[in-house]
Amino acid sequence: MIGVAVVGTGFAQKVHIPAFQAHHNTEVVAVYHRDINKAQTIAATHNISYAGDNLAAVLALPTVQAVSISTPPFLHYEMAKQVLEAGKHLLLEKPITLNVTEAKELYQLAKNKGVVATVDFEFRFIPEWQFFAQLLSTNYVGNIRLIKIDWLGSSRADTSRPWNWYSTQEKGGGALGSLGSHAFDYINWLFGAVGKLNAHLITAISERINPETGKLQPVDSDDTCLLSLELVNGTPCQVSISAVVHAPRTHWIEVYGDKGTLVLGSDNQKDYIHGFRVWGSQAGEPLQKIEIPSQFLFPQHYHDGRICAFLRVVDEWVKGITNNQEIVPSLREGIYSQLLMDLSHESHNSGSWVNVPSLDEVLNW
Repeated sequence: MIGVAVVGTGFAQKVHIPAFQAHHNTEVVAVYHRDINKAQTIAATHNISYAGDNLAAVLALPTVQAVSISTPPFLHYEMAKQVLEAGKHLLLEKPITLNVTEAKELYQLAKNKGVVATVDFEFRFIPEWQFFAQLLSTNYVGNIRLIKIDWLGSSRADTSRPWNWYSTQEKGGGALGSLGSHAFDYINWLFGAVGKLNAHLITAISERINPETGKLQPVDSDDTCLLSLELVNGTPCQVSISAVVHAPRTHWIEVYGDKGTLVLGSDNQKDYIHGFRVWGSQAGEPLQKIEIPSQFLFPQHYHDGRICAFLRVVDEWVKGITNNQEIVPSLREGIYSQLLMDLSHESHNSGSWVNVPSLDEVLNW
């Protein structure tokens, strides 16, 4: 049984803790929160034996072998560095850091310490996505000529939603970090490396009420992203991401090739894991829904789909820890996602296309 300390208590309470407690080979042995009263309340609620407000003390516990971090992005680097330096295995939420330099440092530190570090790139573990990947790998569409991705939601469409860390780029806020980080990872997984990109980042809601002051405060993080990518193999890819629109089609990927078409999509507004379907057609034929083979399906249903996908992330992490082997996704994939986010900001600021170096080039800088 692997003893896990949970750092971060928002997403962690909803997803991390339930998943770790459901997994047959993990036990949540400690919870960290900067407010000791909150830490103790969370520990009592979930029957966790240790609550702490000092991360070093948590890491010193002999029962803690691994740590999950789901704090806001601006806290990731220092916390993850502390975890890795203590020789603990790491599960880190995305975006893993605020820039690629920090991401590379964490990756190298994990390698030097011989620990297994993974990133919660959960779309790799959704049944419909895994089947979609298999269809692509079997050349269902032939040579890909166009990829279109729309990821549209209303999570921040309410102008009365208060200002917080998400509202500022400096702390890793914005749709590019929360959604684009996932998109960049699954584009690389499904279709391959990016050769160049062009990004335009928009802030539709430019002010929000700061709950501490009661006054309007400027928002400088993006809530809509328009991205044009050209893959290394020359394939064009259009990506539209927004957190401030009321769209009936929430997450949609369309792949057009010389032999056929594949579509992966969900219109589930309340659960971004459940609700995906796959459609396909060969050239000249109508688009038809394709049933998902049983081997891809989640073995157990949870009302919150995020737990279903996260459990598979945990399972891979546990296998890596048990076998002492680096797994995919690791911090290596986190570096690549972060690289594309950094270059998107560079492209937006310069108003021009930016060439994307290979991951090996970045690691050798």
